[in-house]
Amino acid sequence: MKLLTLLRNVHAPPTLPKITGPLQFRLFQPDFVPRDPKSKPKRYKYPAFYDPYGPKPPPSDKIIQLAERIAALPPDELKQIGPTLQHRLRHPKMQPIATEGMDLGQGGPAAGSAKAEEKKVEKTAFDVKLEKFDAAAKIKVIKEVRAFTNLGLKEAKDLVEKTPVLLKQGVTKEEANDIIEKIKAAGGVAVME
Repeated sequence: MKLLTLLRNVHAPPTLPKITGPLQFRLFQPDFVPRDPKSKPKRYKYPAFYDPYGPKPPPSDKIIQLAERIAALPPDELKQIGPTLQHRLRHPKMQPIATEGMDLGQGGPAAGSAKAEEKKVEKTAFDVKLEKFDAAAKIKVIKEVRAFTNLGLKEAKDLVEKTPVLLKQGVTKEEANDIIEKIKAAGGVAVME
């Protein structure tokens, strides 16, 4: 017993020496000079944009004179420079990009009539929206919603309680009419959009 009390009172020295100096010791760098802790950090000026190839030398006097001569040309001659350089440097001719089927938001009355013709095309995909339901028939409506949406009971209940809400999207006209009839029989009102 006395031995245990004696061992408790004796403190064993720690295996690691206590660190009192700086945490980083750089003997492996002979030219290392520690930074003055009172000095402010250096501010570096970043370029206006990043160039991965580094700074470019300034243009030569010949290029500057050429640019000044081009800028002094009249507008009709300026338009000819691009195609002429393209031909002289043997660049391939740019092919126009096909914009067929894209809605670019441009065009006059002819474009408006073409859009009207496109909209006259019969719709093939419809959305079914639940407008309202009788409070007494809420459970029947939830059961019908579960039947054609493959939702769980809680999800179907939450969906029905958010009326008006979209029940199903992108269905055929026959399927949409079938869903509307089932909801109407259950005591709800659904519409096709």
